[in-house]
Formats: sequence, structure tokens, C-alpha cells
Amino acid sequence: MSLFNIRKSVIVSCILLLPAVLLFAQKKSPGSMLKKIPMTAEYWEFQPGKAEFSQHKNVPAMKLQPGAGLAIVKNLDFTNGTIEYDAEPLDATASPFVTSYFRFQMNGESEVFYLRVGREENHKRNDAVQYAPVIKQVNLWDMLPQYQGPSVLHNRDWNHIKIVVSGMQMRAYVNDMSRPALEVPCLEGNISHGTIAFEGFAAFANLVVKPDVVEGLPAGKGADLTSHDANYIRKWLVTQPAALENGRELNQKDFPAPQTPWDSLDAERNGLINLTRKYGVEKRRYVWLKTTIKSSAEFQRRIQLGFSDEVWVFVNGRMTYVDKNLYLQGMRKAPNGRCAIENSSFDLSLKAGDNEILIGVANDFYGWGIIARMESLEGIDLLR
Repeated sequence: MSLFNIRKSVIVSCILLLPAVLLFAQKKSPGSMLKKIPMTAEYWEFQPGKAEFSQHKNVPAMKLQPGAGLAIVKNLDFTNGTIEYDAEPLDATASPFVTSYFRFQMNGESEVFYLRVGREENHKRNDAVQYAPVIKQVNLWDMLPQYQGPSVLHNRDWNHIKIVVSGMQMRAYVNDMSRPALEVPCLEGNISHGTIAFEGFAAFANLVVKPDVVEGLPAGKGADLTSHDANYIRKWLVTQPAALENGRELNQKDFPAPQTPWDSLDAERNGLINLTRKYGVEKRRYVWLKTTIKSSAEFQRRIQLGFSDEVWVFVNGRMTYVDKNLYLQGMRKAPNGRCAIENSSFDLSLKAGDNEILIGVANDFYGWGIIARMESLEGIDLLR
């Protein structure tokens, strides 16, 4: 083949490949659809008179007033990516929460990340920042104490927040972008997409959304470090909720009737029996939870019980334990009114054979449910 023909062949090949090259060049890389959300009224849904759009410290900002509720970004559907913004409390002492919602939906389902401001600006507080899901309009902050962390928060200056969301996982950075303030191995909400919203007596600015920029964060669930622990009681039956008047206590007269229908309810991550996810929260209500422990002989076996908000425990029909974990009334179990197995521990008197464990659980404030774990399985078997 002559040199001329070789050159002609190369030119023709390049021309034929040009559409494919152009098509490849048009593919958008992660972050190429970066969205800077203006801090002007037409981009937000908010209560009239409760949001001011103006300069704050020479930056275009949205300032929410006390009692403003949520300011919601219009026409945005966020699934995965990076959310960055600045937030400054306008009165950290009077209004201690600066909150952001993502994957927010108007039916009361969302994921939430917030700052607890108004205290010392240091790393001494393990509850400076928190993640929680909103399920059936209920913020489950009190059911998930493992999703808190320390951070240096500014009470009178901008805080820079970066939230990275990938599938089931999240990382959040606050002021220090070199290390996460909080890492969440499994987002607990019921939703996978939605918009973004802010709440709190604060100024918000520089909101940037980078779709699909996840910085290498895996999309699958991270490890549940309790999943290998056989001592958790994970299999329960549950009744439908019933009203419980304020001040009234449960007793044997309230036991479920023989014809009462029961639903199966399995533990979620961390051994949590999540009654909020199943039933939501209304005025004070209760359910009965039931399981069976098989014992090879007559034993005393200790149980660790986390609960929110009130429990009445019966073993083979006999009252064994009653307790409260009431946040507003000051009857808060460690850790500070959250539901955790540190809440309580006590002995179960077990007979040889099958033992019915019946627990009445009442809700009072935000989330409700239990976490139950036997300290030892020697001589006993749990439902699997």
C-alpha cells in the first residue's frame, strides 16, 4: 500500500470514529451538573414573613426566623452526591438546633443532619452533631444514640458543612474538612430521594449540590457490629397499639385476650425493635411484645433492656420489672434518655421449658421501641 493510501485510510478511520468521540465527550462526569442554589425567595418554599433573603456578613443568605419551620428547596430531586453549605446560628442560646434535611419528602419522610449549638466550642461533647431519620413524621433521634458525634461548632460565626450521601451511607464534615464529624453506615429512612430543606433560627448560605459526587463512599450498607452477637432477642410478636390514658399503668388485667391477633416483628440493626417504623407516634399508646425463652432448667438469667419510653415486663404472667425513660419529665436513663441497652438490666426467673416474656411498651415522646439482650445464653435458647 502506498504512503498516500495509508494516509487516506487513517483519515477515513478518524472521520468514522469522530461521532463516537463526540458522543463520549458529551457524557457528563459526576459533578458536572453542579447546582448552586440561590438564596433568593423564588427558589424556596417557606412560611410568609418567616424568611429574610439578604446579605449576611457580605454573603447572600437566607435568614430563618424563630418558629419559621422548614424552608424547602423547590424543584430539586436529590438521591446521591454531595451537599455543601454554610450555617450561622443567629441566637445559639435561645435556639440550639441548626438542621438540614435531605431526601426530604412532603409526606413526613426524610433524612436529617443537625448541629446542637449554644455550648462550648470544643470537642468535649459527643452529641454536638446528630443524624436521624424522620419516619412517619417522627424524628428518631432518641432511638439511635450511635449516630451522634463531637465537633467544634461556631456559635457566632459561619459553620461549613459538607454531607456526602451514597446509597445507604453518609459522611458529614463540619468545619474541619480533613476528617468526618460523623459517619453513618446505614441510613435509616424509608426513602431514597427527595429535596433539601433547612430549619432553625440561623442564616444559611452557599448551598451547592453536586449530584453523584460521593468521594468513594460505598453505596451498600456498612457492617452492623451487633449482627454477630447471638445474645440479642431479635424475634418478637406484637399487638396493635391501644390508647393508654396519662397516669395509668399496665397490669395483668391489660394482658392480650386469647383471640388477640399478633404480628411478627424482627429486630433492625443494633437489635432495635422499631415500633415507630411500624406504627408511627400518636398520643400515649401501648403495645404488647411477646417472645419465648427455652430453658434447660430453672435459672436466673440477666437481661439488658433498652427502651423508650415506658415498659412493664412479665415472665410467665408474673410482673418482673417496671421502668420509665421519660425525657421531658427528667426521668432519663443513660445515655441521656436515648434508647440503648445501657438503660437497664435485671434478672429473669426462668423455669425449665418454655418461658413467655411479655413486655408492655408505651410511647410518650418521639420514637418508641426496645432493645433486648441476654447477658448469657448458658442453658437457654432464644427464638431464631
